[in-house]
Amino acid sequence: MIDVSILVRWLHLVVGVMWIGLLYYFNFVQVGALAQANAEASNGGPGAAAITKYVAPRALFWFRWAALATWLTGAFYLESSAQYAQAGLAGAFSLGANGHNIQLTSIGMGAWLGTIMLLNVWGLIWPNQKKVLGLVQATDAEKAKARRVAFLASRANTMLSIPMLMFMQAGGHKLPFFMN
Repeated sequence: MIDVSILVRWLHLVVGVMWIGLLYYFNFVQVGALAQANAEASNGGPGAAAITKYVAPRALFWFRWAALATWLTGAFYLESSAQYAQAGLAGAFSLGANGHNIQLTSIGMGAWLGTIMLLNVWGLIWPNQKKVLGLVQATDAEKAKARRVAFLASRANTMLSIPMLMFMQAGGHKLPFFMN
């Protein structure tokens, strides 16, 4: 018999790698590539059009849906796994307050950070990127503001990803420096 929670955990890991990988791509590769492409456009270079027309919309599609899939599989795992089933999602989001379980506190911190990141993706990054990429009508001033908001939300997610990954990883292990 296959343990569904193991399959869900692996799916959570795979879509999570996709989400965070794309987040890092945007912040460490695309931002610099766009700046360079724009700088070279005046010298006959290709400009940013190829990235903003073909690459960015496709990458943002996978980015936002991987974010949602990561959150949903994580929530399902918290509800279905034997390790967390008694406390479930509510126990994780309450940081294990009722049982003083450090593993539940850790996974809960990761879940909260992941939730904030998900809300940033769907509530700040994607709506503003649609303006920047010309997928919705916006004035130049609105595009400039949208670019800044999306940039800052994406950078915030990059910074949040580091403790989020630490807490999520630590939630599945008994570590000697944690008091149980």
